[in-house]
Amino acid sequence: MKPKQFGLIGRNISYSFSAGYFKEKFDNLGLKKYSYNNFDIESIDKLPKIIKKTEGLKGLNVTIPYKEEVIPLLDKLSKNAKIIGAVNTITVDKNGKTKGYNTDFYGFKKALEPLLQPHHKKALILGTGGASKGVAFALRKLMIEYDFVSRRGDETVFGYDDLDTEVFNDYQIIINTSPLGTYPNVDDCPPLDYTLFTDKHIALDLVYNPAETKFLRLAKQQGAIIENGYAMLVHQAEKAWKIWNK
Repeated sequence: MKPKQFGLIGRNISYSFSAGYFKEKFDNLGLKKYSYNNFDIESIDKLPKIIKKTEGLKGLNVTIPYKEEVIPLLDKLSKNAKIIGAVNTITVDKNGKTKGYNTDFYGFKKALEPLLQPHHKKALILGTGGASKGVAFALRKLMIEYDFVSRRGDETVFGYDDLDTEVFNDYQIIINTSPLGTYPNVDDCPPLDYTLFTDKHIALDLVYNPAETKFLRLAKQQGAIIENGYAMLVHQAEKAWKIWNK
């Protein structure tokens, strides 16, 4: 069997989940000639060179801040990736041709579904970056209404200052898609009034390191159901693995 390489494209990704997860997976499956590397790059423009120079490259994951920026550099997009407008998984064929997929939405959907109760009807998505797009797509699939929250609100997006008791009564699922609170910046969290959370709320953070972010801890103190990003990551990684092995 020829060596096969996989990897993660991102910036400041030494903490990454993917490398450890896939290395353990290859060990467990006895895939001695499979390897997984972090490609920590300052600019997405470096991607074509990585694809050209990495022998046996079969697939890549993509993380912050390149999930949207990577799209113009790819040869093809899956139907869902095109609709979502963000890519977190890439296949590379034997001719070096690339195709982008989004497995984030699948991972998020699988992580959220077990937490849902009949009263969980509307969601607030904190952040408007690449990760938020997969989350929004998953919520549409689950028939859950949603709105975005950004630092500056306008006619279409809530600002953090707009989030009051009335809004929290109307939206029962609060999802942090921003990197706020990721190790080592564990004292950061979205600028909410956390006393607005209740036991009717779900607080879901895409951050998984630390396992309990400040966002989750403060929401839990008010009785909210909490979930970090680990389950989502596992589900999206397994989906990526299936795509690479199609």
